[in-house]
Amino acid sequence: MPELASFEIFLAIARTGSLGAAAREFGLTQQAVSARLASMEAQIGVGLAVRTTRGSQLTPAGELVAEWAARLIEVAHEVDAGLGSLRAESRQRIKVVASQTVAEQLMPNWLVSLQAARPAGGAPEVILTATNSERAIASVRDGTADLGFVENPGPPKGLASCVVAHDELVIVVPPDHKWARRSSGVSAAELAQTPLVTREPHSGIRDSLTAALKDALGDDMQQAPPVLELSSAAAMRAAVLAGAGPAVMSRLAVADDLAVGRLRAIAVPELNLRRQLRAIWAGGRTPPAGAVRDLLSHITSRAPKSGR
Repeated sequence: MPELASFEIFLAIARTGSLGAAAREFGLTQQAVSARLASMEAQIGVGLAVRTTRGSQLTPAGELVAEWAARLIEVAHEVDAGLGSLRAESRQRIKVVASQTVAEQLMPNWLVSLQAARPAGGAPEVILTATNSERAIASVRDGTADLGFVENPGPPKGLASCVVAHDELVIVVPPDHKWARRSSGVSAAELAQTPLVTREPHSGIRDSLTAALKDALGDDMQQAPPVLELSSAAAMRAAVLAGAGPAVMSRLAVADDLAVGRLRAIAVPELNLRRQLRAIWAGGRTPPAGAVRDLLSHITSRAPKSGR
């Protein structure tokens, strides 16, 4: 089947009755238009036009092809306009799903600064859902979210990703907890054997702690069952302050509490609790064009240069 551009040129020949006029309409030479017509006739297998002293006249087959071509071009223009609308919408709206730490501690600042950088409605509309890392990955994989942010120990398989921020986990207790009176902190083994206030299974914080303990104690390391499983940093913080037990939390989430002494950070020298926060998306290594790429470009341009 001839390409769409050939049908457009053929319709110009049909409308004007002249190869020269069709050539001028498309900014081509008459020889190029003649060659395009000959190529179409070779592909289709029938003659479409004949030259006369008055110009180019369509054959009966050419009249029929011109009728089909007009309908084809009309549909193509409708499709092109529809695709343009989809592109415009994709540049203005984005569904984002983010882990609790990113959604609560980082995303508000990112979105406010993006709006400030692009006044007069230039910033995309972001529809944000806060969840855990496992559900964020699932949402990006099944296409219900355009972009995700996770805090897992490593990049998820089958999705593209980039590091957008760094964080550190910290063991927190109330000021009157027995660990707060220790100058040397606690060991990795003691932490593993202590029932903790934790997030739900497969959350980024919980998986990151398990990975750090396994690095220090070996893959056969056994963790004590949690004393409480809670679905948000606010609930964990309240439980720790109420005396439920220690918790491992994002330093971003408890920075104010640590600064005023409401919570105490407990050192665990054997553990590397630093971690990377990642953006994830489906497709190639380059983020999709439009709102996804605009948001990520803004976030990464603001990220502090870190050697970690």
